[in-house]
Amino acid sequence: MKEFSSLDATALADLVRRKKVKSIELVEAAIERIERLNPTLNAVVTPMYDEARKAASEPLPDGPFAGVPFLLKDLNAEYAGVRFTEGSAFLADYVSPEDTELVVRQKRAGLIIVGKTNTPEFGLPPTTEPHLFGPTHNPWDSERTPGGSSGGSAAAVAAGIVPMAHGNDGGGSIRIPASCCGLFGLKPTRARNSLSPHYGDQFSGLVCEHALTRSVRDSAALLDATSGPALGDPYWAPSPERPFLEEVGADPGRLRIAFSTQSPTGSAVHPDCVSAVKDAAALCQDIGHEVVEVGPAIDGEALVRDFIPIWSAAATWSVDSWARRSGRAAAAEDFEPLTWTMYQIGRQQSASDYLLAVQDMQSLGRDIARFFVNHDIWLTPTLGEPPFPLGTLDSPPDDMMRGLNRAAAFIPFTAVCNATGQPAMSVPLYWNEEGLPIGAHFVSRFGDESTLFRLAAQLEQARPWADRRPPVSAAPVSA
Repeated sequence: MKEFSSLDATALADLVRRKKVKSIELVEAAIERIERLNPTLNAVVTPMYDEARKAASEPLPDGPFAGVPFLLKDLNAEYAGVRFTEGSAFLADYVSPEDTELVVRQKRAGLIIVGKTNTPEFGLPPTTEPHLFGPTHNPWDSERTPGGSSGGSAAAVAAGIVPMAHGNDGGGSIRIPASCCGLFGLKPTRARNSLSPHYGDQFSGLVCEHALTRSVRDSAALLDATSGPALGDPYWAPSPERPFLEEVGADPGRLRIAFSTQSPTGSAVHPDCVSAVKDAAALCQDIGHEVVEVGPAIDGEALVRDFIPIWSAAATWSVDSWARRSGRAAAAEDFEPLTWTMYQIGRQQSASDYLLAVQDMQSLGRDIARFFVNHDIWLTPTLGEPPFPLGTLDSPPDDMMRGLNRAAAFIPFTAVCNATGQPAMSVPLYWNEEGLPIGAHFVSRFGDESTLFRLAAQLEQARPWADRRPPVSAAPVSA
């Protein structure tokens, strides 16, 4: 039997189901890996060993992942009785009074949560370097970012601590770290997973919940287990025709795939990221798809212009929402300088500024939808450059927005799908000469994760990535 860290969640659950291994054995193995690897990675910020051991020792639910260790990103997903910080010193002592709906469903699926992972303050920048906990290190190169904001989860999965971990995505925060850490990362369709009970949506629908995984089938099976509306949700994604897991291995037919390598915002794209897309396009053609070089017309300047009011309002809302929930007054010294700067920007803009930005983003969604009348998939780089050194987005005191402005060149592609609500995935098909993973970004029509899962399974079979492990890893490294 392979060492546990080499198996995906589906395979581990099968071992538990067939009584080849006990859940408590998997939990203890995951705890050992956290203790051994986390001093290097700083991926897990809140161990939940007692909770995990208790859950593993009780009768397991009849779910697809019964007995499998799992990690929660310390953002949005709350577990009753456990510290919940969202990467902010303001919440350093906050303890969640209840499980969020997503966690209820993850538990029902049988997942055993062994800890919470690092995230930047309120998930605002695309790197995981919060002042509260310090930076998470990329297991492929510990001096580089694992991406953000789900960087702690990505580093833990890439290193083999757990086979998959929770993430969420408001501007690319699942797909960015998936690319940086060599993982499969799917952002579902808007409102595929519920944000109950605290939120109907977040940032006018930009934020989606799901996970980072090593295998495609784990992502599909987990989405089957967690998706669907909760009582009172304001809206939800169209129901799939059949379970997503049934799409893994199903014939996608001859897809019409459009690819482009130019940044929508006009920023330079690193040659490694261009090469990764051209390589992915050639692979798609080799496995039988129609591939053409073309992309939708996007006003990149307008996209940036409209994203800023929504993102700064998100910072303002995050601070004010937590001040209200905690019953504490918010002050500058409680937050990182970038967060407080964005908080002030959000306070100064008008309600009209915000709604005009939402209007423009919804208009972009209609424009992109017309492009998908003649194309099934749009392929781009996930990122504008490989994972950069930690500290790259640091800002001087007299220009706190410099780092966030610098981040625009890093993530010119992912935010488009948060604006339109479309599902998208980063697939680990390429490593550069420095040994760093470079993701390929595939987008499909609104509500159509099914096509993405069919294509992803084809790509996974044609060019498997599961055995590629980074230098910081619980499993043997292979080239």
